[in-house]
Amino acid sequence: MSNKVLIIVHQETSTPGRVGQSLRARGLDLDIRRPRFGDPLPVTMDDHVGAVIFGGPMSANDPDDFIKDEIDWINVPLQEKAPFLGICLGGQMMAKTLGAEVAPHPDGLTEIGYYPITPEPIDGLDLPWPSHVYQWHREGFDLPKGAERFATAPVYPNQAFRYGPAAFAIQFHPELTTAMLYRWTTKGRDRFKLPNAQDRKAHFTGRARYDGALRHWLEAFLDHWLASGQRDAGAAGAPPSIRQAAAPAE
Repeated sequence: MSNKVLIIVHQETSTPGRVGQSLRARGLDLDIRRPRFGDPLPVTMDDHVGAVIFGGPMSANDPDDFIKDEIDWINVPLQEKAPFLGICLGGQMMAKTLGAEVAPHPDGLTEIGYYPITPEPIDGLDLPWPSHVYQWHREGFDLPKGAERFATAPVYPNQAFRYGPAAFAIQFHPELTTAMLYRWTTKGRDRFKLPNAQDRKAHFTGRARYDGALRHWLEAFLDHWLASGQRDAGAAGAPPSIRQAAAPAE
């Protein structure tokens, strides 16, 4: 009986960060794949309880085959109503799968650092939101037809949406660990010159101020996400704890 979450990352050194740590703490195994480097993607979610596509420096609009393949592949969990989460690039890919556009801000503005966020209520989703979240992007997604937005912000209005019972896209990065923050702000320091980006010091100041609340949000969100699938109880070999959590209808 499978107890795995499919993890899709885009660089050789990429990790699932705090999301991976939280999933492991729930007794789940991580099946980490890098399609960019030739790893295949499953044709069904039967062997996984959910899937997460993480971010990366590339664009969902890039012509690379692996980008197109991942965008097409997202139809697998969508059609099977299995838990799916797209983070930053992964969320932009999901938006494109659903026919929405991904594009830079019309004024060239970025979000790189900690920025305010405002939750928007949707049925069945009640989360303890932080006041600020960590961002690292210079493109955003339009809201797909049929999707429900559940968070917004001043610069990039579409920060999070749900599609169907179990598919979620978020623009921000709750997976960030301290080690990742040091790595991103070192390797990506040239990005601090972009319009609306924060300097490196502000990243660390923001983490000290806002990360506890963002961590609390992530734990509550993952509990909801894992319980959100509407497949049969025996599908995907879900462990008993997840089957029981998913039993009440949304």
